[in-house]
Order: sequence, then C-alpha cells, then structure tokens
Amino acid sequence: MTTLSDTARVLKGTDFKNLGERKVGKVRDIYIQKDKIILVSTDRHSSFDRIIAHIPHKGQVLNQISAFWFEQTKDIVPNHVLDVADPNVLVARKCKALPIEMVVRGYITGVTDTSLWTHYQKGQRDFGGFVLPEGMKKNQKLEKPVLTPTTKSDEHDRPVTPEQIVSEGMLTQKLWDEVADKATKLFIRGQEIAEKAGLILVDTKYEFGVDDAGIVTLIDEIHTPDSSRYWQGGSYAERFAKGEDPEYFDKEFLRLWFKENCDPYNDAVLPDAPPEMVAELSRRYIQVYEQITNKKFALNVDNGIIERITKNLESYVCA
Repeated sequence: MTTLSDTARVLKGTDFKNLGERKVGKVRDIYIQKDKIILVSTDRHSSFDRIIAHIPHKGQVLNQISAFWFEQTKDIVPNHVLDVADPNVLVARKCKALPIEMVVRGYITGVTDTSLWTHYQKGQRDFGGFVLPEGMKKNQKLEKPVLTPTTKSDEHDRPVTPEQIVSEGMLTQKLWDEVADKATKLFIRGQEIAEKAGLILVDTKYEFGVDDAGIVTLIDEIHTPDSSRYWQGGSYAERFAKGEDPEYFDKEFLRLWFKENCDPYNDAVLPDAPPEMVAELSRRYIQVYEQITNKKFALNVDNGIIERITKNLESYVCA
C-alpha cells in the first residue's frame, strides 16, 4: 500500500553520463547507443503539455506492465526488448519507427474532441476504414475492433484513413496491411488476457518500427495504463444497461484539481499536487499492475532508485 511517506521516494529524472546520448521525453529518459536504446521510466506525470506531478512507483509500474505484455504477445509480432535490466529500465533494440500510431478501439466511448463517441454523436458514421451502424449507445461494445490511426507529431496527432496513409506515402500498402493485422491481433490477445483478470481492454495505441533486417517490430510500450483504457469487467453489463459509465481506472481527478486551482496551460509555476491525491494515484497504478499480472507489486525500498539503476546498468556503460 502506498503511503504519503512514499512521495519522498520518486524518480524525477536521470542524467547518466556514460550510457550514451540522452533524450528526455514526457515520462521516459532515453539513452541512445550504437545498436540499442536504454529506456528509463520515471515517475513524471504529464498533462497540459507539461509535468504536473511525480507519482511514486509509476515508472516501475509502466515498465513492468509493458514487460509483461511484451512477453505475452511476442508470438504475434517481434518486439524490441533485449533486457529488462531494472524495475524501471528496458533495454531495447534500435528500430526505425514508422510514422503512424495504431489506435485500436473495442468500444465506442470517450469525451474528447477526437473520441469515437464524440464524432458519432455529431452524425459521423463513415470513419474511412469502417462504418458504424445507427442506434449505438455510449460505451457499447463494437462488433469487432476498429483501427483509427493517427500521424505521430510533437504538436498534434492527425487522424488519417488507411487510404491516406498509403496515398501520402507514409506506408506502402503491404506494410499497412501487415501492421493493421498485427495491431488487431495484439488487441484481441490483450482483451482475452485482460478478461481473465476481470478487466476490459477498451482501447489502446501501438507503435511499430522496422529493424535492420526490415522486420516489423513492436516498439515503445504496450497495454500500460498510460497508453490504454481499462474498465472493470464484472460491473460493465449492469452499468451499461442502466446507462451508467463503467468502472474505470481514473487519473482524471488529479487533472481536474489542477484545472480548478490554477491555469495549468499558462501559469509559469504550478502549485504542488496534494500529497493525498499523489498517494491515491500511486495506489491505483499499483492496483492495475497487480490485477493485470496477478503478481504482487515488489516495492524496491532498500536502495535509492538512482543507485540501484546505476548498479543494474553497469554492463551497458559505453566504452
């Protein structure tokens, strides 16, 4: 159980001098070597295009959930994992990333401007790669998973149809067909395993690359609470029948607190997140890990996180 004292033990970032060129992402610090990359998952929590908090154990949860899912799906498509060198660290094969995010949806839901349900409410039925029937309700299961790919951009991802992806030269038809097939199979496998854990995998996103041999490879992360939407399965049918929202893994309460207490898009300095909210979000991340993997989350409390990572990455120090 996460306590308020755990907030003193967070991995805000790293600055290793001997692991290669460092690039800092929203959540991960990436060290680039000749033939591999080292992905360090920190406890940074990003929203409003900035870091709003640091959540104890979040990086470990994301890294270890990804490691679980990479192992569970490696028969469907090769992945970039070389070594889970530390609870917070993945060592990965270098791949050339494809310029498309493969978003897969199993339910019609969402409240954002880009969500399937928002577009459906406005009258859209033809989504390029698929057409939805009349009379659907929010949170309803789709007849089969659908793909809603987007471009990858540091500013704003753009929804694209399969036809646009090919006609604009982002992918060849053959490559699109392959990644579409792999993404759908990954999602179906994810739904099957999640169901056994009492969860519904609602939607997710995948990133693919090609390795030196030109083989399509799953990269980045897979089925984490940051890249995927999960609902509790046991109560879904009853709540849907009543028109109620499903029970879901919710990070929104922290985001809402910032919106109510400052202008998170424009204020130069943000207030500190309330410790009890930080602790609660940490608890929820751990709960999702334990439910998905059916394993007890191993809290690493004996050593400092930086010291532990340094020791575990000794064999990856650049000459």
